[in-house]
Amino acid sequence: MRFLDMKTDYAFKKVFGSENSKDILLSFLNSTLELGKEIIDLKIEDPYNVPKLQGMKDTSVDAKAILDDKTKVIIEMQILNHDGLESRILYNTAKNYANQLESGDKYSLLNPVIALSIVDFTMFKETDRYITNF
Repeated sequence: MRFLDMKTDYAFKKVFGSENSKDILLSFLNSTLELGKEIIDLKIEDPYNVPKLQGMKDTSVDAKAILDDKTKVIIEMQILNHDGLESRILYNTAKNYANQLESGDKYSLLNPVIALSIVDFTMFKETDRYITNF
């Protein structure tokens, strides 16, 4: 029996980023994130981060979901530790955070954004934790 290599974009998106695999993503997030509560439902979103302002950079992630408490989770698989990776993760997180509001909206309407980066290398050598919070 042959299995898909989950480190390829196609396989990762197929397993975690499609409506047909919603239960798998839900189970994965519940077993990976330390939220202190169980996620009961989520909505899989379009993984493309289209900018609201002309001239801003288009970006995409491998999967994106909104949890039952309106927390947004952006999920990315990365096998190479290239220059600027940490900055790209922060940029995508900040963009998803800021894109929640329209002009005139109150800041109290903002919901948390979690960036879940699954990497095939040691990203932070200062810690042995598999989850870091910033």
